[in-house]
Amino acid sequence: MQANHVVKRKITTYDIVVTALFAAICYVATAFFHIDIPTPLGKTMIHFGNIFCLLSAMLMGGLRGGIADATGLALFDLTGGWATSAPSTFVMRFVMGLVCGSISTAGSKKEKRTLWVILSAVTGMATYIVLYLSYSFLKGIVLGNAVGTVLVDVASKATTSVPSGCVSVVVAVVLYPFFYKALTAAGYYQKRA
Repeated sequence: MQANHVVKRKITTYDIVVTALFAAICYVATAFFHIDIPTPLGKTMIHFGNIFCLLSAMLMGGLRGGIADATGLALFDLTGGWATSAPSTFVMRFVMGLVCGSISTAGSKKEKRTLWVILSAVTGMATYIVLYLSYSFLKGIVLGNAVGTVLVDVASKATTSVPSGCVSVVVAVVLYPFFYKALTAAGYYQKRA
């Protein structure tokens, strides 16, 4: 008679600590390395947080990376004067990390690992940009602003988000091997298994 065993992966203290560390890095990179840019309906910003959001997801996988991204940037919103955006930031950043990390994890055992890393970074960043611009459009319309004003607002956000996103993808992909090597040397991937 064969016994069916269900293997339950438990969340360890190590998982929590590494996820919290990446959330803190995302927070610091956003809080201390950003430039605010005014738009017709408020403001947007260029920041380094996107680099570390992509890195955390590529290194830790979709779920852990999504949690780190969402927590780090939502905390920034709560403490950085963007509190009303914190819930939407949490959701959008979680989805970004989930998409990026899932693709990276899917390609982790494949031959062309670098291509999977690039694909995961590009897809994760594109997911966030689409969500962010869609949210900005819907929010502007719901708040009763004229469609023309909302479109100008979204266009100005796109002109900062797209180039910033491209730079974030390139830097994250370049930094990935160094962070991967450091986490491997620290035994992160062995402790997760």
